Amino acid sequence: MSGGIFILVMAGIGLGAGVIGGMFGIGGGLIIVPALMLGFGLDQKTATGTSLLAQLLPVAILAVLEYKRRGEMNVGWGLAIALGLVFGTLIGAKLSGLLSPPTMKRLYGVFLLAVGVYFLFGGTVKAPAAKPAPVTAPELE
Repeated sequence: MSGGIFILVMAGIGLGAGVIGGMFGIGGGLIIVPALMLGFGLDQKTATGTSLLAQLLPVAILAVLEYKRRGEMNVGWGLAIALGLVFGTLIGAKLSGLLSPPTMKRLYGVFLLAVGVYFLFGGTVKAPAAKPAPVTAPELE
């Protein structure tokens, strides 16, 4: 595959992950990693590291601004989750270093199956009786 075609294919994977991410809040683990493993033969760890690198920049900023414009966002909750993500991704990356590539691949498969089974057969999630008060946080404008 020539360099230009390869870049277009990688950008296409990113575009697909971006559309799905903007719609459902997912992308790296469910779109990019499988595409890199199945389409390009990367092992689990390299696909995960590559996916995380692709998401390093604030790639979701335009989607965030759109959801904010429509009032479909809790900024305080999102910032608190982001704080947890900073440390959670570090812990996950360190844990992955302790596991063999075959074990990582199996664990990833179990994760994907669990998510799939839940969405296929899981019950519906009911909204809370009262909407929790949003946490005060700086506004994104």
